[in-house]
Amino acid sequence: MGTFYINCKVENHTDRKKSIQIAKLLVDTGSEYTWIPAAKLEKIGVNREKKDVPFIMANGELVTRNLGFAILRVDGRFTIDEVVFAENGDLALLGARTLEGLNLTVDSARKKLVAAGPLPAA
Repeated sequence: MGTFYINCKVENHTDRKKSIQIAKLLVDTGSEYTWIPAAKLEKIGVNREKKDVPFIMANGELVTRNLGFAILRVDGRFTIDEVVFAENGDLALLGARTLEGLNLTVDSARKKLVAAGPLPAA
C-alpha cells in the first residue's frame, strides 16, 4: 500500500472551542492509535490520561508514550478516541482505531479515504 496524508482537525473533548488543524497526518492502518505531536495537544489543553503506555515501533524499538482523549474530524466525520502524545522524532499518524470510529476505509489504489457507510444523522 502506498502512503498518503490527510488533513485532520483535533479538538479538546471538554472544550470544543480549543482545536488545531493537522495539515499532514499520515494514514497508517498498521498503527492502532493516532499519534499527534505532544506540543499541539498541550496547546489545546488535552490532558495526559494514561501514562507510560508501551509501544513497539516499526523498527522493533520499545518506547513509552502518554495518551489522552480528543475529538478528531476528517471529511465531515468525527469521532472521539485515545490519542498518543507523539514526541520529537515520532510521526504524526492517523491510526486504525480512529479510522474505524470515523467509519472510513482506505482505498490504497487511489490513495484516499472512502466512506464505509453514510454519515450518521446529527
